[in-house]
Amino acid sequence: MKTISDIKRFIKQWWKDFWGICCHEWKLIAHDGGVLIIFTIGALGYPLLYNLMYYNGVLENVAVAVVDDANCAESRRYIREVDATRELEIACHCATMEEAEQLFQQRKVNGIIYFPKDFGQKLARMETATLSIYADMSSFLYYKNLMMGANFVMLHEIGKIQIERYASAGFTEEQSMQLVSAIPYEENNPYNRTFSYTIFFLSAALLMVVQQTMFYGMSMLAGTQREEHHSFARLPSQLEGAGINRVVLGRGFAYGLLYVAIGMYIAFIVPALFDFPQRGSFWDILVLLLFFITDCVFFCSTWSSFITRRETVFILLLMMSPVAMFLTGFSWPTTSFPFFWKCFSYLLPSTFGCQAFINLNTAGGDLSTIQPQIIAMTIQGTLYYLTACLAVFAENRFIHSEKVQRIKAKRKAVLRRLDTKVKITENNE
Repeated sequence: MKTISDIKRFIKQWWKDFWGICCHEWKLIAHDGGVLIIFTIGALGYPLLYNLMYYNGVLENVAVAVVDDANCAESRRYIREVDATRELEIACHCATMEEAEQLFQQRKVNGIIYFPKDFGQKLARMETATLSIYADMSSFLYYKNLMMGANFVMLHEIGKIQIERYASAGFTEEQSMQLVSAIPYEENNPYNRTFSYTIFFLSAALLMVVQQTMFYGMSMLAGTQREEHHSFARLPSQLEGAGINRVVLGRGFAYGLLYVAIGMYIAFIVPALFDFPQRGSFWDILVLLLFFITDCVFFCSTWSSFITRRETVFILLLMMSPVAMFLTGFSWPTTSFPFFWKCFSYLLPSTFGCQAFINLNTAGGDLSTIQPQIIAMTIQGTLYYLTACLAVFAENRFIHSEKVQRIKAKRKAVLRRLDTKVKITENNE
């Protein structure tokens, strides 16, 4: 039975080991230039870079060229309405697509709208008519403006065409209006009235920086240690294999403490520098950061254990960042994801963290609003803590088995030498 002194001794030893592992991890970070670049330039510089790139989140009067092969009343009306939108400006009417492409290549226009010859004929025959839109993808803002302007006008035109068709079928104008718009409504976008791409994109991108830079930094350190024949799961000798949770929590605390500061910089200082709307409570966002960073720590501890080479991180950087970004659901509703991608998104803390941050900071919710995401991150973090402990246990078993094999190999080599000496002695006699 343990006495109070034994418990005190255990707590003291536990804290000593925990703090020693934490300080050891900080030393590894400080002596690795690549990891320092990721944690400083990456974590601190990427949010500023994204904001500077998309600082003008709203463009107006993007120049487009029109090729109207249909030359009908409907196409001319569509062109006039496009020119009247805030997003687009008809800069040139071209006779051929070749002329429009030349202007596009010369950067005189940033998009092309093309009406085929049968556009008016198909509408007259009550068939589905199509038009083509080409956008300059050197900046996503050009694409956004072209698609938004063209789609707004298209929806307006569809309503007019439906009214005309009902009128030709014998309905009065009032009846036609009621059929097209049975329930009158007024559009209201409370969270992003100007459709700013900066607010739309960066609300999800900011917390993504936390997850990705932490993962790449931890993975780079794990790969470096394995290349140098060390181990990320190395236990102090006095623990005798019984301190797995101290290694996981000690390493996790080193990154968690570092990223609490980085997370507060990303969530509070960066939006304030660029005058972004901050509708969430400071304490609510801080609670979210603590849950999210804890989840990320154990997520990174688990998956970084599979990294065997330092260079692998750069391949993952190119492959995983866009996938993780779109799986947050900021540009496409998660309910419309295919089954595989929906399940895959549950592996990433950013799926829940970014959604919660958007609900808090952009939509002005509170902790009750993000309760489902908090619960999901708690469950996810607990599972990743267990898998991180399992990874440390497996790594130590592997190290132990390698030691045993080396000892056996040395013993066999010694016995072989002794046998050789005995045989030589017998031959001499």
